[in-house]
Amino acid sequence: MQSEELQSLTASEPLSLEEEYEMQQSWANDEDKCTFIVLDKHKFYLTRDEVESMIGDVNLFLDSGNVGEINVMIAEKHAQGKGLGKETVVQMIEYGCEVLKIEKIIAKISSSNRRSIGLFEKLGFIKESDNSVFQEITMGKNAQNEWLRWLRSEKTKQKTNSMSSVDRYSDE
Repeated sequence: MQSEELQSLTASEPLSLEEEYEMQQSWANDEDKCTFIVLDKHKFYLTRDEVESMIGDVNLFLDSGNVGEINVMIAEKHAQGKGLGKETVVQMIEYGCEVLKIEKIIAKISSSNRRSIGLFEKLGFIKESDNSVFQEITMGKNAQNEWLRWLRSEKTKQKTNSMSSVDRYSDE
């Protein structure tokens, strides 16, 4: 990721593709981290090239108290603002709660990252703290069954909307 704006918003360092692979490999072997790479499915279906289709990632950092810290980044400009961050976060939350048995999800977000704050607010997260030293806020949500059912319904709505846009896309 070479975008200075995204590096600032996500508190990330610029990494080469090789460094990204090394980091992903180290995380794959770490039981306290879970990461998924987000692909542009249209581009992947056309090219069958995973590297060329990468648009971002989502991560879940686990602690011993059944709390998971989530972060998401849709790095490619052409893929931003299309609901992919929301879809990705919902899928990771489901995975974390159902498979990893996480009971609470938190997100630490740069205070200037309005889009990310808005995303987590839409998903029902509540601001828990504001760290002026690191210029970030922490938002959290307990993983209750009612909330998880609501998230699944949101995911179903998202898929229906995505299918509609896929149909329009394929007609062009």
